Amino acid sequence: MAVVGLTRRGDDEFVEFARANSARLQRAAYLLTGNRHQAEDAAQAALVKVYAAWGRVRRKDPYAYARTVLANLITDQWRRPMREYATEQLPEQPLPRDLADDVTRRRWLIGALKTLSPRERTVVVLRHFFDATEVDVARELNLSLGTVKSLNSRALAKLRVSVPSPRRAESGVRP
Repeated sequence: MAVVGLTRRGDDEFVEFARANSARLQRAAYLLTGNRHQAEDAAQAALVKVYAAWGRVRRKDPYAYARTVLANLITDQWRRPMREYATEQLPEQPLPRDLADDVTRRRWLIGALKTLSPRERTVVVLRHFFDATEVDVARELNLSLGTVKSLNSRALAKLRVSVPSPRRAESGVRP
């Protein structure tokens, strides 16, 4: 039996927000975790928390709130690994696509990000994937602006020195 007309107005706004932003949150979570399943779980959990606070955040900047929630959820997972329980049914698998170039770049990016500490990785993803300002990153992670700047600088220096770009690796050019 369907209930029509009893949804709150904010529910429709949240559904629109979730549709527009869930893929980007999943990509960011993947960059932070390096695992597609953990990324999907983290993005979904972030959206659940955003929905719970929707009345408070919908008029402000719900995407910034979602980014903060996502970063905090993943940071908590690093601190307390989540336990997984096996089920009898396997999840549906997406249809295979020939995306060799995308896979190569994605593996390179995840490998590069794994060379960073969790804090450096979080700062780099928020700063460069989400295009957040240093001030926004500092506020979202509850760090000082100087800490964000030094973490970002140190992380980028590590990436420049230790990880060859996929184009350099393909062409055989050494850094």
